[in-house]
Amino acid sequence: MAVVKAGAYGHGLEEVANALVGENLIFFGVANVGEARRIRNAGVNTRIYLLGATWAGEREEIVARNWTPCLSTLEEAEHFNRLAAAAGTPLKVHLAVDTGMGRGGFLLDQLADSMAVLERMEYLEIEGIGSHLPSADEDEEFTRSQIARYHEIIEQLGGPARFKWRHLLNSAGLLAYDRGTCNLARPGLMLYGVSPLPAYQDRLATVMTLKSRVTLVRTLPAGHGVSYGRQFVTTKPTRVATIGIGYGDGYPRHVSGKGSDVWLDGRRCPILGRVTMDQIMVDASECGDVMEGDEVEMFGPNIPVNEIAEKAGTIVWEIFTGITPRVVRCYR
Repeated sequence: MAVVKAGAYGHGLEEVANALVGENLIFFGVANVGEARRIRNAGVNTRIYLLGATWAGEREEIVARNWTPCLSTLEEAEHFNRLAAAAGTPLKVHLAVDTGMGRGGFLLDQLADSMAVLERMEYLEIEGIGSHLPSADEDEEFTRSQIARYHEIIEQLGGPARFKWRHLLNSAGLLAYDRGTCNLARPGLMLYGVSPLPAYQDRLATVMTLKSRVTLVRTLPAGHGVSYGRQFVTTKPTRVATIGIGYGDGYPRHVSGKGSDVWLDGRRCPILGRVTMDQIMVDASECGDVMEGDEVEMFGPNIPVNEIAEKAGTIVWEIFTGITPRVVRCYR
């Protein structure tokens, strides 16, 4: 199951779906019906799996289009069962089980009784069972205990043969843990070339490179402030390149003053002062003949995106999904 929610983590939902459609996928994992519609409107017919809870007003469309929801409550299940009965076609569903995420799914003490009720719903086909790992990239001990609980649940509900699809492992889970009885994987971040666990980064290749261009090159004298608040003041004549990108494009303002670099003229160039909405200034004193129009890498093969995220005090997921619509996407 390729997780393509949030515009394929900011990479472009339709383009990524079309790029992956030939990879023998079972599902595309999306967050909501709006994303499901966009995949279908792009002409992609791979099955759609809704990763989170749905609200009542969406469920008739889910049944009509034969998308696969996960169930967290009997109330959801009963509604889907009624809608599927009215449509005259059984609906394939998956059980979501809360083994520690706290975001959705049946709680463990509810599960056995709920399963007995669910199995009496004639128009629901319980095809799969899934859970989610909240700390696979941070807490190995908890994650291993959580995986063990998940497998115990499957055994209590009838064993692996009871469910066609058994899924738990996200990117960190896939990279660092045994799959056990799981036969369906849900990679997200690693599809886009970034490992949530640094030890595995060399197995992946960069997918997104964020670029801009130099718009202006000037030499500022010593004692000249750069950007808002004058947090940076030159101590000597400094060649400063202005770059046409800022937090209005999704480049994080919080890297300001944190020793962040861009890649210009084949080398790292430090960002000077605060990132502004539309422009960034960098020290180009060590570069060659930098001029207007020169390409600048903000992150990519030479400036890892996880480095930018760390300096911004955030996570790569937020950097990717925060790239705004005014940034032109070019696909190769």
